[in-house]
Amino acid sequence: MRALHAEWTKFRTVRGWVLGSVGAMLASVLFLLVGTASSNQHPQGVTALPVGPGGEAVNDSFYFVHRALTGDGSITVLVTALTGVLADPAGGPGGSTSGVTPWSKAGILVKESLDQGSPYAAMMVTGAHGVRMQNDFTHDRAGLAGSPSTAEPRWLRLVRTGRTVIGLDSSDGVRWAEVGTARLPEPATTVQVGLFVAAPAAVQASGGGSSSPATATGDFRRVTLSGAWGQAAGGWQGGQVGGDAGTSGSYAPGTVGGCTATTGEGFTVTGAGDIAPVVGGPALGPAFTVETFLVGTFVGLIVLTVVAVQFVTTEYRRGLLGQTLAATPHRSRTLAAKATVVATVAFAVGAAAATMSIPLGELRAHATHFAVLTVPTAVQARAVLGTGLLLAATAVLSLALGVVLRRSATAITAVVAATVFPYLLASGGMLPSGPAEWVLRLTPAAGFAVQQTLPRHDQVLSVYAPSSGYFPLSPWGGLAVLGAWSVLALAAAAVLLRRRDA
Repeated sequence: MRALHAEWTKFRTVRGWVLGSVGAMLASVLFLLVGTASSNQHPQGVTALPVGPGGEAVNDSFYFVHRALTGDGSITVLVTALTGVLADPAGGPGGSTSGVTPWSKAGILVKESLDQGSPYAAMMVTGAHGVRMQNDFTHDRAGLAGSPSTAEPRWLRLVRTGRTVIGLDSSDGVRWAEVGTARLPEPATTVQVGLFVAAPAAVQASGGGSSSPATATGDFRRVTLSGAWGQAAGGWQGGQVGGDAGTSGSYAPGTVGGCTATTGEGFTVTGAGDIAPVVGGPALGPAFTVETFLVGTFVGLIVLTVVAVQFVTTEYRRGLLGQTLAATPHRSRTLAAKATVVATVAFAVGAAAATMSIPLGELRAHATHFAVLTVPTAVQARAVLGTGLLLAATAVLSLALGVVLRRSATAITAVVAATVFPYLLASGGMLPSGPAEWVLRLTPAAGFAVQQTLPRHDQVLSVYAPSSGYFPLSPWGGLAVLGAWSVLALAAAAVLLRRRDA
């Protein structure tokens, strides 16, 4: 404790180190404001995205043929086809071609209400992933493989009992298999039940990623309601939930959403949009993310690197380290005290900067009429605390390299080259996706993964690459890589400090 108190006293009494720490915090926030000041005002004026039951931003835009029903019951339908229209950029204005995107979907849906973001359970056929059961935007389970056709149709069923909704599928309408279950509101609550079709935009991974609008059409036959639902009065109503706007793309040229009644107690339904979580990349569209608001972290990291390195190299340069070690003969204890001081200061700076940057970034986004990608509170808290840990681990790495190299310029250059440069090269798209991922796995720059809040979902097609904000390691996995580098450097510094003269 005496060594720790001595090092803290030393740190706080040197005005340059204190001002440098405060400057690191301010630099992070100011870089955010400058970086977002050049954002053009979004002409559509989108200021918010729907929020799902888990607190995540979602797309909730699709064509829905529905009835308001109460109590227990089931809905069964036969799907005989899923077709679509894709925008064709090569075809010029208004050009389009036949086809469906991989996650175009047509099926049956039980939804708490027509409000965007409300809970739901759905059984569906998809463009390239067979039958799926999905609920509450983030949950996805596989059913029968293959696409529906007149020769090989797909039967879908949803059964509500109390708060539980069971999804089943069948290839012949006789033998049924359970795909999954979901939970909905209390049985007395009136829910919206019916047929839906959605078509997320077509995403191209080449050239940094791009998206084109799309629509899909589902052919439904033998629509059957049973239980309390089958006894309810009233008819079917059709309409586009959420309009055609959103990050999932709008209607393809020359097409509109709609429903046509057919013979055989069925419908042909056309729709666009998506019912799924919002992810990064081309699918994100005009929206800011938490990562956008934390973009100034690397500037603060550079400033703190200078402070942490000089916290030890200044004593080497002025010949004061000998006096410090004479006062505390246990050299490893002195090093541990110095590391504790810089780590604590850096954590406080990082957490404070992130705490200020996020609300300021949201204000800036609203001023420029950009949407903000909502994330659960726990995820945002992890990004804030993770920013503090990112700077703390980097400060320890900087201090250790200062001991090892004993020269400020050399140690600062080494830290920046190992952390900031790889991060900028990978996230800025200056490296191909493969090398960028390896850089963010192996170097201390992996620690920036702790700030990632963009979700990654298999049921949403996008470009999950560093240039789109996706790290190859999990948030805590990336921080562990940076931590391992810091521990190794600190161990090397301890060995050299014991063996070398001060």
